[in-house]
Amino acid sequence: MGNCLFCKIIAGETPCTKVYEDGTVLAFLDIHPVNIGHTLVIPKAHHSNLYETPDGTLAHMMTVVKKLSVAIKNAVSADGINIEMNNDQIAGQIIFHTHFHIVPRFSGDGFTHWNSARDYHSGEATEVAQKIISVLV
Repeated sequence: MGNCLFCKIIAGETPCTKVYEDGTVLAFLDIHPVNIGHTLVIPKAHHSNLYETPDGTLAHMMTVVKKLSVAIKNAVSADGINIEMNNDQIAGQIIFHTHFHIVPRFSGDGFTHWNSARDYHSGEATEVAQKIISVLV
């Protein structure tokens, strides 16, 4: 994938600060970290997003994400960890190569979540659940 930044990192054409590598994945520090220790875990094979990534690759990525989360939390004395993945531009995906963010969290770091959380209207949850169930593959 000629213009993909993460493919260039995997190929060694663009430098990174590597924290883990095996035959399937590469993990490195984000160059614009939310907090110190913010790490990206990417597959070495190019897949644009969650939807296109093979299940076996995703399973292995999550095993690595878990292992690295424990190491990062301990290394930077974080109070917690967020695991994040953005899929599609509207959801904040900027680089279209599958990747998970491991974001160390610290008490008082000022980050908040789900500012626009809402409740379901009467009957809406059941309706939405049925729609999801009807299109499961």
